[in-house]
Amino acid sequence: MASPVVRFRIDFADHAAVGPGKIALLEAVHASGSLSQAARNLGMSYRRAWLLIASLNASFRKPVARAVTGGRGGGGATLTEFGVELITSYRALDRDISSIAARHLRPIVKAVTKASRVKPAVARRSFAHKGI
Repeated sequence: MASPVVRFRIDFADHAAVGPGKIALLEAVHASGSLSQAARNLGMSYRRAWLLIASLNASFRKPVARAVTGGRGGGGATLTEFGVELITSYRALDRDISSIAARHLRPIVKAVTKASRVKPAVARRSFAHKGI
C-alpha cells in the first residue's frame, strides 16, 4: 500500500514562504556548491533559481546562501549555517507530517488504490451522465 504524499508550504509572513521547491533548490546548492549547477540539476533557469534564493535571503534576518567569489576554481554558492538549519527543520517537519498523514489516511489510501486505475477521462464521462 502506497503512502500519501503531502506537500506543504510554510508562510512565515507575507512574501516569506518556504516549500518543497525552495528546499530542493537549497539542497541542490548545498550538494553542488553552485547555483547554476543546482538550477541545471533541477531543470530550472538560472534566473529563476537566483530569484528564489534572493527571495529567501530577503525573507529572513539571516541569509540562507552566499555567493562565493570566483577565482582559480571559479565562483559558486554556499549555504549558510542558517540555510542548513532551514533545510533540517523543514525536512524534520516533512517526516512528521508524512507519518501523521500515513496513519490518519490509511483507510482512505486503501479506497483510492483501486480507483487510481481508472483513467481520468473515463471517470469524468462516467460521472457526467449522473449529474455529478
